[in-house]
Amino acid sequence: MRHLKLAPNWLRFLIIVVLVVGVFFRFLNLDGKVYWHDETFTSLRISGYTAAEVKQQIFNNHVITREAFAKFQRPNPEKGLSDTIKSLAIEDPQHPPLYYIIARFWVQIFGNSVTAIRSLSAFLSLLVFPCVYWLCRELFTVPLSVPYLAIALMAISPLHLAYAQEAREYILWAVTVLLSSASLLRAMRLESKRQLDSERILTWGIYAATLALSLYTFLLSGFVAVAHGIYVTAIKKHRWTKTVKAYFLASLAAFLAFTPWLIVLLVNFSQFRIATAWTAMKLPLVTLIQSWLMQNSRIFFDLDFGFENPLSYLITLIFLILVGYSIYFLYRTTHPKVWLFIVTLIAVPALPLMLPDLIFGGVRSLAERYLMPSYLGIQLAVAYLLANHLYNGSLLRRRIWETIMVLMIIGGVVSCGVSSQAETWWSKNISYGNPQVARIINQADSPLLMSDASEINYGNVFSLSYLLQPKVRFLLIKDKNIPKIPQGFSNVFLLNPSPKLRKEIEKKYKSKESVVYQDNHYSVFKLAKP
Repeated sequence: MRHLKLAPNWLRFLIIVVLVVGVFFRFLNLDGKVYWHDETFTSLRISGYTAAEVKQQIFNNHVITREAFAKFQRPNPEKGLSDTIKSLAIEDPQHPPLYYIIARFWVQIFGNSVTAIRSLSAFLSLLVFPCVYWLCRELFTVPLSVPYLAIALMAISPLHLAYAQEAREYILWAVTVLLSSASLLRAMRLESKRQLDSERILTWGIYAATLALSLYTFLLSGFVAVAHGIYVTAIKKHRWTKTVKAYFLASLAAFLAFTPWLIVLLVNFSQFRIATAWTAMKLPLVTLIQSWLMQNSRIFFDLDFGFENPLSYLITLIFLILVGYSIYFLYRTTHPKVWLFIVTLIAVPALPLMLPDLIFGGVRSLAERYLMPSYLGIQLAVAYLLANHLYNGSLLRRRIWETIMVLMIIGGVVSCGVSSQAETWWSKNISYGNPQVARIINQADSPLLMSDASEINYGNVFSLSYLLQPKVRFLLIKDKNIPKIPQGFSNVFLLNPSPKLRKEIEKKYKSKESVVYQDNHYSVFKLAKP
């Protein structure tokens, strides 16, 4: 590694341009994409209400307007910060409260529009750049181009952009993972230099604090802590050294600080299981592997092609080779202190999600947001590969890798440009089709949308309330009691009714329904006039 150099002026200039472009895309069209199912739950937590309270108040078999939803999507005098934390504890204990506390204060200052709440994630995403720079400087102990290239890859990563424009905690999680990782490496470095006790305690205290912040951001930070533990013990050859002891004490302090939420999780564990039951959905093995490979390519290039487009397989293969070679090259050319850290950051958070899906079935590992630490590790490995090959070997070889780097940058910029103009994206998951559904309903005369609160319907009806015109009315079904449809509605739509509910509605109104929209997640029916 000692033959690597500082980034030349032309590369630094390119990185600055790429960084500016990446920041620009983070704030471009923040309200352009559908405010989807999960984001409406963010707004619900900010309001301090629970979903149970909402169902009681507006799922009542009465016709309402879209304004009725607004009360539960913004802070209000009836509920305080303690209610935000309480609603999470009761209904969403798998989501620790740090992001939601910050988001509540943010919305109180800047307003509750989609742009305002998503701007929090956009601003938080800017912290990724100094954090990854610090991590690279701690990891690669000689002057390198790696920090600059890592910043460039993350600045125009379509995956980073997706979560930098989403009102959820995942980009904050990326920041805390980078911050805690850099803090760990700094603490280990200073430990090896036999610093004064006060300085040693301070550096390990910083690590404990950043790890606690990460835990309070997302539960899967526990796997990151395990990765750190494996790294520290392996580097010290499984001996009980001062460094290992300091690491375990700092980790213990972090988990003790997280104990209040662990208690919340244990007390409400049944709700935790209900809220995460969707992860047990089974998929064919081929589909599972295809999804993993596509997720890998989305880190660098993403036009939301989907499985149906043959180009997806070619792009996936290209980036699979690139990532595989990056990890191999990292292992072959760096000290274990470097490659082991990155490999554990990639593997340890991913394997507990991927292996159960392979063995028992499930889709835990198909939620890209859950694999954020692994993606960060992959980007570090690729940045190291590029940094090395740009300055070593023959002139032809260097030109080839310069071309690869430029193509990756162009691909990232194009991906971000396409994404910034889209009204929906793969990350919107179960609400992907909501813009199309809204257009269908908005074009109808005197429309009425009926829905119950089962499964994904609750969040999707809230999501649709952001897209539907004021003329649209809602009739939200209570306890599966079929309400009477008032006079004056020319077009009645049913949002994802269960087969049983459909039959009951057909029987009550002596009318058949026709499908007006259908995808892999839900269907919308139109009630034909009797």
